Amino acid sequence: MSLESADCIHIQGLELSVRIGVPDEERAGWQTLQADLTLRLHGSFEDMQDDLTKTVDYSAVALDLRSLAAVRPRQLIETLAAEIASFLLSEYPIASVTLQLRKRILPGCDFVSVSLTRSVGV
Repeated sequence: MSLESADCIHIQGLELSVRIGVPDEERAGWQTLQADLTLRLHGSFEDMQDDLTKTVDYSAVALDLRSLAAVRPRQLIETLAAEIASFLLSEYPIASVTLQLRKRILPGCDFVSVSLTRSVGV
């Protein structure tokens, strides 16, 4: 099954509490970032036969990503985005992940974001 036709799970607006930013003062306090994820599966929804063990438990994904984000301070949202993608590909049965990570930091701007797509073996 090609990635273009793969069935996907989407998680939109997942809130992640982090200590992030370039100045020390910014990293000293907790901030809330938002993540949008698309998890491309190896098979189809029909292959799952209504069995949770044959899919991705999105509740577990949310818990794991919240823990990962909070584990240590970082300077860059780019770093956290790469760590999230690597973690998901190594821990969950997915073919690829597309991620957008948003940070509300600039005055007069809704948010700043980074995005990436990573696949198994790439």
